[in-house]
Amino acid sequence: MLSLTPAQRKHLKSLAHPLKPVVMIGAAGLTEAVLRETARALAAHELIKVRVQNDDRAEREAFLQTICAALGAAPVQHIGKLLLLYRPADPPRIQLP
Repeated sequence: MLSLTPAQRKHLKSLAHPLKPVVMIGAAGLTEAVLRETARALAAHELIKVRVQNDDRAEREAFLQTICAALGAAPVQHIGKLLLLYRPADPPRIQLP
């Protein structure tokens, strides 16, 4: 799992405002198909939003940590039912401070 400085996290949050969720975690939870789709979205966009259709905050936080650990991504933000993830491409398209 990548780690980000507070300045980098702040910059990524500002870039994420206009983004729409590209992956949804439904009633089945975090399945292999969801992980594969998340990996594809991160490869294509670097910074993505994931919507979780679940009311349990602890479970949403566990999803965030599991995704980041499995895909080598960095957790940027967990606000409500949205998770914000970042994984730099090679070469990175988003320049971090």
